[in-house]
Amino acid sequence: MRILKPIVLWFFAATACQGGEFRLAVTTSVQNSGLADAIMPLAEADLGFEIDVFVAGTGQALRLGQAGDVDAVLVHAPVAEAAYVAAGHAPYRREIMYNTFVLVGPGQDPAGIKSSRSAADALNAIAQAEAVFVSRGDESGTHKRELELWDASGRQPGGAWYRSVGAGMGTALNIAVGMGAYILTDKASWLNFGNQSNLEILFEGDPDLVNQYAFLPLTAVAGDPETAQRSAAVEDWLTSERGQAAIGAYKIGTVSVFVPNATPN
Repeated sequence: MRILKPIVLWFFAATACQGGEFRLAVTTSVQNSGLADAIMPLAEADLGFEIDVFVAGTGQALRLGQAGDVDAVLVHAPVAEAAYVAAGHAPYRREIMYNTFVLVGPGQDPAGIKSSRSAADALNAIAQAEAVFVSRGDESGTHKRELELWDASGRQPGGAWYRSVGAGMGTALNIAVGMGAYILTDKASWLNFGNQSNLEILFEGDPDLVNQYAFLPLTAVAGDPETAQRSAAVEDWLTSERGQAAIGAYKIGTVSVFVPNATPN
């Protein structure tokens, strides 16, 4: 397995033509959480071919698929995925697993979000206090969910307190630590993050923070029988008893962070 983390799309396209028997784009949270490193070597051993893992935010991963630079995507933005299928770029989306989002912030909690009734209420409190909030701002699944939660809060974030950084989860978390800011992150990435410093989980548990991941095969791959067969094999492995068990068994410390929930084919 190779983990590929190009900086911009043209570099993805350049590397996509080199090596690797199957090219899978995954979200940054799948990599930052450590899950990709835990399960992809098992998949390769069982399937007998190499998987190149391209790490990108959901929006970028979907564009890579549309451009033909990868053979399938594993992402976490159900609304965007449904639109992708409707546009004909993928024949369907198949749910694989979920984890949860959490709101992280400074331990002193200046906006008082610990007592919030919902994630939307927590964001409303942050906006009302004009407490510094770091947004990924990169069209990732995390960013898309953040925007949905802002809509639910009735607030349109902006101003000096709202910092949109256009970065992946790890970089955004480092910026939030440096600023002592609030941030939305998936819990797995947070638990695997090595620079937690002055921040901690302040709000979690809202059903709106469930973070569903889905596998999307690409319509364009259907014209290449060998690649289409590999795509089906990767999907079958992820949804198999062995693949689902591997996902469920992955822990950060003593915490199981992904819940396997593959839907029937």
